[in-house]
Amino acid sequence: MKLDKLVGERFKEKPSDCVIESHALMMRGGYMKDVAKGIYSQYMPLKRICRKIEEIIREEMDAIDGQEVLFPVTLPATLWDESGRYESVGSELLRFQDRNGTKMVLGMTHEEAAVQLVRDYAKSYQNYPFMIYQIQTKFRDEARPRAGLIRVREFTMKDAYSFHTSQEDLQAYYQVCYDAYNRIFARTGIPQVVTVASDSGMMGGNLAHEYMLLTPIGEDSIAICDSCDYRANMEAAESIIENEKDADDEALTKVHTPNIHTIEEICDFLKSPLHKSCKAVVYQKNMTDDYVVIFILGDLDVNETKLTNYLGEDVHPAVITAECGLNAGFIGPVGLTVTGDYTVIYDKSLEGTNNLSCGANDEEYHYTGLCMERDVPDAQYVDVAKIIDGGICPKCGQKHIKISRGIEVGNIFQLGTKYTKSMNMQYLDAEGNAQYPIMGCYGIGVGRLAASVCESHHDDYGPIWPISIAPWQVHLCCLRADDAEAKACADSLYDQLQKEHIEVIYDDRAVRPGVMFSDADLLGVPIRLVVSPRNMKESVVELSTRDKSVQDKVAIDDVVGTVKNLIQKLFDEMEK
Repeated sequence: MKLDKLVGERFKEKPSDCVIESHALMMRGGYMKDVAKGIYSQYMPLKRICRKIEEIIREEMDAIDGQEVLFPVTLPATLWDESGRYESVGSELLRFQDRNGTKMVLGMTHEEAAVQLVRDYAKSYQNYPFMIYQIQTKFRDEARPRAGLIRVREFTMKDAYSFHTSQEDLQAYYQVCYDAYNRIFARTGIPQVVTVASDSGMMGGNLAHEYMLLTPIGEDSIAICDSCDYRANMEAAESIIENEKDADDEALTKVHTPNIHTIEEICDFLKSPLHKSCKAVVYQKNMTDDYVVIFILGDLDVNETKLTNYLGEDVHPAVITAECGLNAGFIGPVGLTVTGDYTVIYDKSLEGTNNLSCGANDEEYHYTGLCMERDVPDAQYVDVAKIIDGGICPKCGQKHIKISRGIEVGNIFQLGTKYTKSMNMQYLDAEGNAQYPIMGCYGIGVGRLAASVCESHHDDYGPIWPISIAPWQVHLCCLRADDAEAKACADSLYDQLQKEHIEVIYDDRAVRPGVMFSDADLLGVPIRLVVSPRNMKESVVELSTRDKSVQDKVAIDDVVGTVKNLIQKLFDEMEK
């Protein structure tokens, strides 16, 4: 490929709307162009990178007996009605009607399509187990797309679905996929990806893991223990609090607290720490607007994922009206009354505590001396709190939890029979009894993975692409293409490299060396060859790697062989 024919511009300035480096570098380097919010067109370099990622994924999926299929982008709403997700999934699912008035959706995930494809085939236990997968464009109407390809609305994804006749068989195959994913991320250049236990969300199921690239720009918070191998997404991490109880119970005392509404203000007024207070957090159920009042220690926050899982439905922050019976800023667990249907939840952080401050459910009044066991004897405690930095590890019990940030680059779920039951997919077992197959689901976002590799491998000048997914393997630069000898040498090398099936991008433009090298940095090709009149005098070519680990001068006759050996070495290092 001649660089002067490459469609797309490269430029020096960082776009003002790019909040992370991978987004800025991919826009500056001519990798993609925004079409609409969260929707991008890909230029050739990014398309080549994504194609290589897809091939690595295919190789690993095929190696574990995956069968590649293709589902429709557009699906009838009736399929999503069968699973119950047409109504339960929020506005991220794009719904529309075709010209005949038929309700349709754009696929954001394809569990329903997978079941529909195989339920007529897999009617006997002898057809199991099997796994099907696809690599295809999807659409998810994200409310806040950001960070380039990290969070978009339209994206290419590999999603796989396995079908089993027993939980034991699913668990065995789940481990096979778990290992295959580790190989995929290692082969694409980010072996440092970690797995974390996660919440299954709208996918359903009992067990889920996310593959996270730890980075300060990540959108997800991850709880990691320094003392053991515990790792979990904050949404799924159990919060364990070492509840403190004073030796003596104080009397429950009503205190006048004028012009005070927040938990910080009341603790400051009473000169008591946050962890010796009980605060109220109020939500409403989305479907009914019924109130949900959560009582929790003052220094903790509510984990909304845990809350919605406990309730079995989504919630939103409450709008507290005068008619509902709640005194905003003065809500407490003693003497609480709310008009209409409502739910009260007590977080486990309150269990066994005493001498707390709390609202008195009376305008401008709070209580001190709250003892949960004495004053709220009927309280039932559940875990709805966010795990905290320095918190207790749910696995080893040490106070060594650290909260890190990460980008989710893949996920795997044990779905169980959620979809096969709702869509009436059955098979006959060896005894002739009808059974529902058990499913697993395994996803990787291709564009997000490309952006994550860029985020992990770059310097101030551009990406540093691993050899396995780089748009080209060699970047050949001819300085002073107007010099006949240098141009002839560079042209000859270009022809020889192509004959050896080495992927090469050739820059023989009449531009300044600084422009040529700046473009080369932005394209991030692993190996760079520089031909110049000065090098011709020594009969050598400058060879370097994008990460600066190799910088050498190679005799012209040895260039092609040296490059082949270096490419193999780079691949071998990745395999290790």
